[in-house]
Amino acid sequence: MDSFTVRVARWSARHPWRAVVGWFLFVVVCLGAGSAVGTHSAKTADYRVGEAGRAEAMAAEGRLERRPAEQVLISSRSGPLDRVAAEAAARDLTGRMRRLSEVAGVAGPVVSGDQRVLMVEVALKGEERDAKDKVDALVAQTEAVQEAYPGLLLEETGSPSVSKGVDQQRSDDLALSEKITLPITLVTLLVVFGSVTMAGVPLLLALSSIAAAVGLSMVASHLSPDAGVGTNVILMIGLAVGVDYTLFYLKREREERARSGGRLSAEALVELATATSGRAVVISGLAVVASTATLYLASDVIFSSLATGTIVVVLVAVASSLTALPALLVKLGQRQERRARRRAERGKPARPARGGGGGRVWTVLLRPASRHPLATLCLSVLALLALAVPLAGLKITEMSRDTHSREIPAMRVYDRLNEEFPDRRVTHQVVVRADAARSGEVADALRELARRAGADPLFAGASPVRTSADRRISTLELKVPYLGNSDQAYDSLDHLRERYLPATVGRVAGAESGVSGDVARYTDYPAHQNGKLPLVLAALLLVTFAMTVYAFRSVVLGVIGVVLNLLSAAAALGLLVLVFQGTWAEGLLDFRSTGSVGSRVPLFLFVILFGLSMDYQVFVVSRIREAVLAGVPTGQAVLDGIRRSASVVTSAAVVMTTVFVSFVFLHIIEMKQIGFVLAAAVLLDAFIVRIMVLPSAMLLLGEASWWPSRAAGRKPAAPARTADGRPVADVR
Repeated sequence: MDSFTVRVARWSARHPWRAVVGWFLFVVVCLGAGSAVGTHSAKTADYRVGEAGRAEAMAAEGRLERRPAEQVLISSRSGPLDRVAAEAAARDLTGRMRRLSEVAGVAGPVVSGDQRVLMVEVALKGEERDAKDKVDALVAQTEAVQEAYPGLLLEETGSPSVSKGVDQQRSDDLALSEKITLPITLVTLLVVFGSVTMAGVPLLLALSSIAAAVGLSMVASHLSPDAGVGTNVILMIGLAVGVDYTLFYLKREREERARSGGRLSAEALVELATATSGRAVVISGLAVVASTATLYLASDVIFSSLATGTIVVVLVAVASSLTALPALLVKLGQRQERRARRRAERGKPARPARGGGGGRVWTVLLRPASRHPLATLCLSVLALLALAVPLAGLKITEMSRDTHSREIPAMRVYDRLNEEFPDRRVTHQVVVRADAARSGEVADALRELARRAGADPLFAGASPVRTSADRRISTLELKVPYLGNSDQAYDSLDHLRERYLPATVGRVAGAESGVSGDVARYTDYPAHQNGKLPLVLAALLLVTFAMTVYAFRSVVLGVIGVVLNLLSAAAALGLLVLVFQGTWAEGLLDFRSTGSVGSRVPLFLFVILFGLSMDYQVFVVSRIREAVLAGVPTGQAVLDGIRRSASVVTSAAVVMTTVFVSFVFLHIIEMKQIGFVLAAAVLLDAFIVRIMVLPSAMLLLGEASWWPSRAAGRKPAAPARTADGRPVADVR
């Protein structure tokens, strides 16, 4: 009984005000430390993978990398373009842009094929990832020229403008997500506890945990750079697990209070809850951390950023459940005891404590598993497998700039740019590194490559060959008149890599070559993820199995846990394919189908779901094992344990689902998909796996569920005791 978890909670219960003040000081210190050191954001080099990444690194070595650029379109507000006025506006704009410290150069104006639009391209200094922070200075000059030429229409777009627009949209979406999630979470907790005060505790601790995690993640970014998604995942996972962990704890404390009938002090009740649900929370948190850590094996800065944010917020949430929560529970318990004494002094009967066993609803829901476990198991598994069938048609792609919401103004201008200047839609950059003595041979090979590509209708021209100052690096840019997410754009990359490059540059002795560009990135990133998926998935299965065996001393339950997680993940992914790869749900969920699933979604789902499902697995099976250790037969313990934990698992699932569903309302398609698939997975896990599949399997296995442990056959152990001498069931 005297475990580290219990000792920490006991101290907090005995010194509640110190624990509460200490917790909030910890939150303030975390935020202060994060603000002091700032966020170390990922650089362009951190995103490089595959051949495209190698080519970009070579180009950067020779200072020949493609610079981030903005395009300003000049057109008439009505009627044909006034060329004299447009060229005057272009000269004014060019002069203004060249005076900016952020600008590396301005190209001469280019006229569209139909003579309706004049385009001025502005190259920016610095890295691609930093360019969005320099957009405002350029936009200010564009607006100044617009004021000087009111008869013309000046519109600006480019990768930096689009990135800035996406960031702003993400920020607005997160604010909307919070407006949806917090009220529904509060209502759910009110239904569970029937008290505003008790309902406010989980939210308070979850939000404070999120605040501390944001600060700590800023510090952690100096070890693992932040890819701009850390805050997103901290908000999503932090609210979900923060409320869940507190909910498990609170629910158990209420149950023990109801069972004791006022015979135990608030401190003893907290200690008892710590020994049971507190232990489950710690194991659940460690399981999420261990599962999420496998994302580092993907060797990808975005997944590493997601892993860091998740690990930090989960650890902070666990810490709050062991420190601030016991202290708050003691103060609330003492307040309730004072109210009970005052009611007794006035001769009023004591209010019944909420808690205790499961209700009739759960008895009914468990009836199929209890009466017909084999049939229930078979039908439930078949249902999950049926949901997983669409997974056979899964198509994974990297979500490109072309998939962003058109509510972003820069994206609408981007569409017009593609329409008016089709030859600038896609650019492949061929990069070659060789000995300086072979620079002439390399240049000739690149010119031959350009000639061959020029005869291919998939290409629309080439730039002159550029060579670095040391003559070791050479580049050639080829233009493609098709959108980046089109089949023709991908075909052009295949032609370049598989035909033209080997037949030309590939014949230069000692030359190292590669193709980069947006399409190359969109091709290489999913291939990189597919290559890492087996390693991450194998590690994930091993971690899940090991954590389950550690928690319950049962190899059988470890195998069951892995199989059930695979089933629920496959079913959720099948639903995702059904909804997002088709067009039938576009109006319902407000998205434009890309006919594919984002390359990061499946791996993120597996890792996060395997971790989060341990919440339910540990909490439910802990209740079952607790009863078994007390001498209850496994069959009865399964039904009683699930029935008694069903309401809190359901409440936790509702809270978690609400958090994830709120992300479906976001504009970013990949975030929509992540929110949808996680919500579907949690619902399937809570209402099918834990209510149908798990009890059926354990009822069929009986005492074999605990193999090789012999816990089920032991005689009940002598009860451990709380600090004040009261007996407590030993569930260690």
